[in-house]
Amino acid sequence: MLRRILRIRDEREAEAVRLIVGLGNPGAEHSENRHNAGFQVLDRFAHRHKLSFDRMEFQGLLARGSIGGEPVILVKPLSFMNKSGKVVKPMMSRYKVGTQYLLVIYDDLDLPLGKIRIRPQGGPGGHRGMESIIASIGTEDFPRVRIGIGRPDGPPPEEYVLRDFSLDERITMETAYENAISAVECFIREDIEATMNRYN
Repeated sequence: MLRRILRIRDEREAEAVRLIVGLGNPGAEHSENRHNAGFQVLDRFAHRHKLSFDRMEFQGLLARGSIGGEPVILVKPLSFMNKSGKVVKPMMSRYKVGTQYLLVIYDDLDLPLGKIRIRPQGGPGGHRGMESIIASIGTEDFPRVRIGIGRPDGPPPEEYVLRDFSLDERITMETAYENAISAVECFIREDIEATMNRYN
């Protein structure tokens, strides 16, 4: 009996959908903004794995597929950053995604440009998209990948995040995106602990 219970649990674990959410703002005018680092990671991840953003649900643009035998849904909320939770919560409900299988990728002013940091939980750190998600799903207990965009010396943060990366910054960010993609792949195939051990 115990073996059967364990086998059923293992099968359910293997079939659990991984929901990978990249944060950003919709529209061509925002596509290269610093605040759209989450979208930029997902676009590169989808290209690498030949996934297409070809479906719209709950104001989210979706790409679906399988990575390493695990079902994966990539989501770019098109609700604008400060309403990201209104996309994430119904997506989690529809696809029965537990918080341990939710991974959110977003820009972080408090990390140096190009640095990535993986965490299993935590507060929003002033990020409006994360504030919205936490408020909507009612917990801070879910994994995330923070992408460092640096903190500005001149312009206020709310202006800085809506500016595009410079040419030199883009070179640094492409390395960050590659590292973030590898971290997402590790999360999908293994778990957040393994991902933290390898990529922090």
